[in-house]
Amino acid sequence: MSVAVSIEQVEKRFGRLKALDGVSLQIDEGEFFGLLGPNGAGKTTLISCLAGLVRPDAGRLSVLGRDVVADYRAARTLLGIVPQELVFDPFFSVRETLRIQSGYFGIRNNDDWIDEILANLDLTSRADTNMRRLSGGMKRRVLVAQALVHKPPVIVLDEPTAGVDVELRQGLWQFVQRLNREGHTVILTTHYLEEAEALCGRIAMLKQGRVVALDTTSNLLARFAGHTLSVCLADNALLPEPLRGRATLSEGRWVFRLAGFAEIEPLLRTLREAGCGIDDLRLTQADLEDVFVGVMQGENDRESGKVADVSR
Repeated sequence: MSVAVSIEQVEKRFGRLKALDGVSLQIDEGEFFGLLGPNGAGKTTLISCLAGLVRPDAGRLSVLGRDVVADYRAARTLLGIVPQELVFDPFFSVRETLRIQSGYFGIRNNDDWIDEILANLDLTSRADTNMRRLSGGMKRRVLVAQALVHKPPVIVLDEPTAGVDVELRQGLWQFVQRLNREGHTVILTTHYLEEAEALCGRIAMLKQGRVVALDTTSNLLARFAGHTLSVCLADNALLPEPLRGRATLSEGRWVFRLAGFAEIEPLLRTLREAGCGIDDLRLTQADLEDVFVGVMQGENDRESGKVADVSR
């Protein structure tokens, strides 16, 4: 399988801040790839380097073999990028905006494809509406349409559903999944981890400019297999000392990761013996959010000098 995006030991500093610290990734053609991390992890900086908007201090990036620095024009033509920021020209309608965007790539008379994009993003009724009259969610849809208008083989979606209603999210993902099935490579950053879990075949997690986890979604979930027990104690009681090393506090609930169901009764017995009443108790299966929290808290192979990956 050919490599769609190659990122090799990329570094980038902004003053004293090292935004990217030796990031290396290879994304194959046709992958639906997730790039996750907390705010400030370096995701948008990495995407900006890939788009040629920011020049890295070290390392190399290429799109389908085209170096993003040495062969910028060809590499940029192969990319369709949906940025986080709502950037738009207030003087044009939606259709005019997409025609102008097509012109940037030397494409004319592609109204049939523009109509298809508008229909799939539920923008047909707004095609002749001026951009400044659109809501924030509608403007974000237009950003997605602009990224797709030249049919790029590699699509980069940087928080594409932020501020977008649930119905549009579903329609957007159906459209993007169709493009992926047709061979387009998709790179997604999102804070909606359930989206990444459902859509992405492979995921990289960034923390402080470094890749701290890289594996298939199924393998990442398997590493944190099992269940979690979350407990809300009555009257804001303190967790008994013997249990504090095992739990994390999240939104007023104590969360325990379980290796097996046999751990539940001893845990509850310790709470009873300490006189702790329970207002609410929930047993859930581990999901990508649990994996993400675990990795960001240091429960990953990076601590021992390794990053999880699968054989390529």
